[in-house]
Order: sequence, then C-alpha cells, then structure tokens
Amino acid sequence: MPEQIVQFTITGILTGSIYALVAIGLVTFYNVTGILNLAQGDFVMLGGMIFVSIYKLGLPLLPAAVLSIILIAIIGIFIERTAIYTARNSPIIILISITVGLGIFLHGLALIIWGTSPQSTSSFIGSVPIRIYGAVLPPQGILVIISLLLLLLVLYIFFEKTILGTSLKACMINPEASQLVGINVRNMSMLSFTISAAIGAIGGIIVAPISGITYDMGLMLSVKGFMAMVIGGMTNVFGAVVGGLILGLFESFTAGMISTIYSDAISFVILILFLFLLPNGLFAKSKGKRV
Repeated sequence: MPEQIVQFTITGILTGSIYALVAIGLVTFYNVTGILNLAQGDFVMLGGMIFVSIYKLGLPLLPAAVLSIILIAIIGIFIERTAIYTARNSPIIILISITVGLGIFLHGLALIIWGTSPQSTSSFIGSVPIRIYGAVLPPQGILVIISLLLLLLVLYIFFEKTILGTSLKACMINPEASQLVGINVRNMSMLSFTISAAIGAIGGIIVAPISGITYDMGLMLSVKGFMAMVIGGMTNVFGAVVGGLILGLFESFTAGMISTIYSDAISFVILILFLFLLPNGLFAKSKGKRV
C-alpha cells in the first residue's frame, strides 16, 4: 500500500504539472485582456505535433524544441492580430467564442495533417525508469517538473526585473494609466497571447515523449487547465500551479483507489465545490480592466 501511495503521488504531480502549464498560459493572457483562451490546450497539442514532425525530419531534440516554440509563438502573433485583436471591442462572450472556434479549427487541422495516430519522440533524458520506494518515475517526468519550476522562475524574472515585463504587468493592473504613460496596451495583448502560445508549446514538447500527442487532446487539456486556474485563483500564476497539482493529485488517487471511470467526474465535483465555497480561488488577487 505505501508503494501505491507513492506511485499515485508521483503520477498526480506529473499530471498536475501538465495541467499547471496549461493554466499558466491561460492566466497570462487572461490577466492582460480578461479573455479566457479556451484554445490553450490546442496550442499544447500543436506545439507537440510540430516538435515531433521537426524531430522526425532529422533535427536533434533540443533544436527541434526551440524551433517549435518559435514557430508556435509566430503562429500566436498571427492569430492574435487576425482573430482576437480585430474583435477586441466585442463582448467578452464573443471573444471567448472566438477562442473556442480557434480550438476547433486547430483540432481539425491537426487531424488533416497528422491523422489519428499518436505522435511521440524519444525522451530528452533517457528511458530507464527511476524507482522511488517501489514506485516508478519516468526520467522525462523529472523534466516536466524542472520545466515547470524554470518557467515560474523565468516568468518571475520577466515580470519583475525587465522593462517589457513591468510594462505588461502595469497593463494588467491599470491599462488606462499605462496608456497615459506611453505603454502601447494593444501590443501588450499580442505579447501576452504570444507568451501564452509559447508556454503551450513547451507543454506539448515535454508531454510528447511521455504519453504522445494526439489531435484531440487539446479540448480536455483546456478544460483541465481552466479548472486548475479556477482552483488557484483566476489571476494568479502561482495559484494556477497549485491548482494544477491539486487537480492532478485528486485525479491520480481517484483513478488508483476507486476507478479511472470516475476521475474526470470527481474533478468536476471539486471544481463545483470550489466555485461554491471559494469562488475566487485559493490565491485570487485583483486585476484591472481588459485591454
């Protein structure tokens, strides 16, 4: 039994870390614009698919990963300028609907290009399982956790220590005042969406060697990322990570001790309980108006 508890915990942390990466992307864009990007999971899928395709062309794993992130960031810029920025004065529900349509489009595009077969690559750091108190940790799982921690560090440095990050943070707090001091708040929307898309690509890259990438995984990842976002607090990056880990652990223990059939259902029950008892999440903070 102790070995099972350790295994459930490891699996939950790994799954939760993936949810956290999706939630971080959601929070980054939502903080600046007030728009919930329900296509975020599809950027994870697309980033993973492009990464696998570039790798299969003969490029080593690391260069393939970097190139994939750059390509997804460019795609993010194009989508934000053409689909979201042009409708910026529309009601929020219209803008959210646009992201839903975007997710459906990317879903269909991936099906046409890559088909229904899972796409995967070899691990970045070997394939020999690591044993911890009888439980098994795939080496790639270490990279998932490290990537999450490094991403948090990079985002902290970016938002707290750079002029561009400080400008973006100012737009989160008060877009009107930011515009008065010369910050182009419209470009900040593009920047936040680009960062969000790139974070999604990172998620897809680190997931590909573990479970593979399928064309239809984006929707569920978006839903789970949103759930993690709600649990942690809609506007808090650290809260998104905590929310993702909580969700992942609950799912892992439910699947292991009850049944995998009920894991998603219990996750939604947890979401409903948080909406009733803590509607602002665990680490909510105030935010400004959308730009």
